[in-house]
Amino acid sequence: MCSIFGVESKTVALAKLQECFERTAARGPDSERWQELPCGYLGFLRLSIMGLDENGMQPFALGDDFVVCNGELYGFRPLKERLRKAGYAFRGASDCEILLPLYREYGLDLFRTLDAEFALVLYDHRRGGLVAARDPIGIRPLYYGRLPDGAMAFASEPRALVGLCETILPFPPGCYWADGQFTRYADPAHVDQFAMVEEEAACAGLRRLLMAGVAKRLDADAPVGFLLSGGLDSSLVCAIAARQLPGKIRTFAIGMDTDAIDLKYARQVADFIGSEHTEVFFTQEDAIAALDTVVALLGTYDITTIRASIGMYLVCKYISEHTDIRVLLTGEISDELFGYKYTDFAPSPAEFQKEAEKRVRELHMYDVLRADRCISANSLEARVPFGDLAFVRYAMSIDPALKMNRHNMGKYLLRAAFAQDHLLPESILWRQKAAFSDAVGHSMVDGLKAYAEAQYSDAQFAARRAKYAHAQPFTKESLLYRELFEKHYPGQSQMVADFWMPNRAWPGCDVDDPSARVLKNYGDSGK
Repeated sequence: MCSIFGVESKTVALAKLQECFERTAARGPDSERWQELPCGYLGFLRLSIMGLDENGMQPFALGDDFVVCNGELYGFRPLKERLRKAGYAFRGASDCEILLPLYREYGLDLFRTLDAEFALVLYDHRRGGLVAARDPIGIRPLYYGRLPDGAMAFASEPRALVGLCETILPFPPGCYWADGQFTRYADPAHVDQFAMVEEEAACAGLRRLLMAGVAKRLDADAPVGFLLSGGLDSSLVCAIAARQLPGKIRTFAIGMDTDAIDLKYARQVADFIGSEHTEVFFTQEDAIAALDTVVALLGTYDITTIRASIGMYLVCKYISEHTDIRVLLTGEISDELFGYKYTDFAPSPAEFQKEAEKRVRELHMYDVLRADRCISANSLEARVPFGDLAFVRYAMSIDPALKMNRHNMGKYLLRAAFAQDHLLPESILWRQKAAFSDAVGHSMVDGLKAYAEAQYSDAQFAARRAKYAHAQPFTKESLLYRELFEKHYPGQSQMVADFWMPNRAWPGCDVDDPSARVLKNYGDSGK
């Protein structure tokens, strides 16, 4: 994970810009570089993953054009070779060095051609200004705002823009900004017609594309590790990688010191696939002590995101402090495609698909944000195989009637896709889902609620929640998180659309807590 910055103005002193950019130093601890432009500045903080020597340092230049990019461009080597034959010269082994030559070749159409997770800002001397773009799912973060003179500013994290911009917003995924306006170039959530309408064919495609999505994300010049919760999604990623890589992979799991639900399942998976496995434990006191840090790095007040981030942040902290790993593969994005516990209550296939579209378009504010910040805050890079663009588009093209819970088993298609591979124990492949925030230990969420309850009387809660018109806190826990958020991002609640919650319009989903534990179908998931 690197950090990028771009501003289309020189009205703010460079020293001030550097001070703000340094708030994201954990994303790029290896080196820093700035490029002055005729219209402003580009800044880059590097975490070396591909092309580890100095030749991989950004900004990259091609004539009078410059670019900074936080991204991974898959399949870049044949592209680089083709560009080399076309007369372009390259100084190093970085994947992102091909961006400016590709921009010369394709212009703004470049972004729709990339198989990548990326956020970039480039200076186009012919336009005389900046161009910014973000990948179609928003896996790599990018935020924007306007300086007092009205000029645009872009940064990997919102904290780099606090104090510079009055309003800070997430850069919309699948869009580019050029010539003063946003243009959408891709929307993987949208499907014109369902292409996959038979279960067997759908499963075959899911298997093929997920295996390819994992394989391409194993390409790194720095050591790779894996987060393993013991749930289906991360277990599949680890099991596929264990088959594809020589030697043992390194897996990491975290749980409460008292009632970690998933640690035993993670251990079963690790033993089955033969990984070098590490268990990390934390206490209730650790969870509460991490709250302020977690909210500051996340830039959210969302209950689910904060709960689930505590364990992820702490395990990534351990990995950063005790290993040489620089890249982590994770299991995010499966739920949005194949369903949560609450989507069992979807009243129709059309409603299931509508909900999936909403969740995919909002990923960058919730699960993807969590994975990015918890990992990058510890100077590591996240890679998300379920977010592979071809996989997402394929999964969204499956008839939603096949994805609904027709077999009394959530994510049936994904499980069935790998049933013949024997990658995992049957007890893991067909185990009911448990929410990550609960699976690290029910006592963590219960303890956070109790801690928040002790912070406010009922009268204080009523008075203090009333201060917020947007995304108004509705429990003492949500008020606690909102007040921590406002301390770090005053007046910026619009960075997140609202609280992540089940669809309250559906029967069985009108609940006052985002945890799957409050749903009547949770059953044995947490055992």
